Amino acid sequence: MEPIAFAAPRAAPTARAAGPGDAEELVRLRAVMLESLNPHADDDSWQPASVAILRRALAEPEGDLAAFVVDTPGRPGVLAACVVGTVTQGLGSPGDHAGLGGHVFSVATDPSMRRRGCCRACMEALLAWYRRRGVVKVDLHASQEGAPLYASLGFRPTHAPAMRLLL
Repeated sequence: MEPIAFAAPRAAPTARAAGPGDAEELVRLRAVMLESLNPHADDDSWQPASVAILRRALAEPEGDLAAFVVDTPGRPGVLAACVVGTVTQGLGSPGDHAGLGGHVFSVATDPSMRRRGCCRACMEALLAWYRRRGVVKVDLHASQEGAPLYASLGFRPTHAPAMRLLL
């Protein structure tokens, strides 16, 4: 009788804090995310300013913006996934005396690396960063594809109406 061969389980991805040197890759993945939300948008004029913002913000170890990434195995300098988040200072309220809020954005996975737990690893690292900072409320906008991941991490829909003014 032939022995049965089982595939070795894939190791869970490990997220790391992004640094200024990751700025270009973070913007590349943001473009992947934006393209998935609006396939007809082909304006990339925003990218150089975003690279500069990320380089500056990620150079501040105690700053209010953080990014967590998973590297693509065997491809140095290429990110598999990322998440970016900020801490905002508001006023306190019941259950949130410090008035600190978190906002998650730029959650993206390279199409070739999807369904491997990369975004989950990034999100878990970002949520741990928020906890260390004393943030008790974190908001994000979820796509249909991302909603199951966020729900599994404890995110719930809110009843707060959102509005926007473009100046």
